[in-house]
Amino acid sequence: MRTYALTVFKQTGEKLLDESFTAENDNEAKKVGNARLAEEGYSEHTHRCVSPEAKLVLFHR
Repeated sequence: MRTYALTVFKQTGEKLLDESFTAENDNEAKKVGNARLAEEGYSEHTHRCVSPEAKLVLFHR
């Protein structure tokens, strides 16, 4: 399992969500990240999800 970081920001730059989760690969991480964003109602906020190598898996501005 690999550890991914999911972060959501306000327009001001303040963090609304900053958490880690594990997934088998980038595709699974994308699904988990999108589900978590939908759960919290942050799908349309600025967000990013990065892999352990700092590769962007999800990004929305």
